Amino acid sequence: MYQNKKVVVTGGTGMIGRYLVELLVQAGARVRIASLDDPTRAHPEAEFYQVNLTRFEECLKVCDGADYVFHLAGIKGSPLMASKKPASFFVPLISFNTNVLEAARQCSVERCLYTSSVGVYSPAPVFYEDDVWTTFPSQNDRFAGWAKRMGELQIEAYKIEYGWDKVSIVRPANVYGVYDNFDPHNAMVIPSLIKRALDGENPLTIWGDGSPIRDFIHGRDVARAMMLVMEKAPGGCFNLGSGEGVSIKKIVEIIVQNLKHKPKIVWDTSKPSGDKIRVMDTSRLKVLGFKLETSIEQGIQEVMSWYKENLSIVSKRYNVFTSEKLM
Repeated sequence: MYQNKKVVVTGGTGMIGRYLVELLVQAGARVRIASLDDPTRAHPEAEFYQVNLTRFEECLKVCDGADYVFHLAGIKGSPLMASKKPASFFVPLISFNTNVLEAARQCSVERCLYTSSVGVYSPAPVFYEDDVWTTFPSQNDRFAGWAKRMGELQIEAYKIEYGWDKVSIVRPANVYGVYDNFDPHNAMVIPSLIKRALDGENPLTIWGDGSPIRDFIHGRDVARAMMLVMEKAPGGCFNLGSGEGVSIKKIVEIIVQNLKHKPKIVWDTSKPSGDKIRVMDTSRLKVLGFKLETSIEQGIQEVMSWYKENLSIVSKRYNVFTSEKLM
């Protein structure tokens, strides 16, 4: 399916994007990356466009001549950062969604995949795809959650008015991997803990009591699932997760097991820790034949090794929270 196809990956230098671009190149695709990151983070065999996707004319340039578009670009940060700088999540996400999807439509892109989020769901023991529009996003994710929902609604509007029905929606769970955001001030739980642990923080203080349950999935597995959805279920909506819950305490234990020098662990129960449980139902994805390849233990070990070997490029990631404005 991908051989000699012109494929755009927005956010192709990010954590999921790097895995996806690698797999697409291996599949024979002619890949074009759209990102604000330093060009050194881009795959050497892909065409790189350093563009601001909040500008519609730049989105048109990126999508021109494309057969497929994988829209991964977004704002990734911790719940704390989302509560302190909600506009930095909400406004760019709305702009990315609107511009990239509209540019893809105007450029007559054959197929498109939109990356939504676990944040669109209301708190529940298990998340099912069809439950989203009967509830509201969690208060811990309301700004990013609503912004992602607006992208999904935009896709529905296109289907109704233009009959453009080959735009897939995927909702990744808690994704981790190499090329992630390791900034301890706004990173998600796994990369934040990995950085702090490998940097020698001792004691290692963690918010909450470690009991919250999350659905973690490796970025390479997410990229594989994205390609499968684009190929076998254009226009469908799928959860991309492991379907299994892992506690934050377990994540800490795995990281510490991979350290030569074990720090003292301190749980700060005076701090919030988010929703108690967030696990995805992945039955729909399994019907397509998808199976996980990377366990949480293997994945964390891989990311820790990568981090130690790639300190020179970890900081070359565009950070919307520390930049005064988009380029």
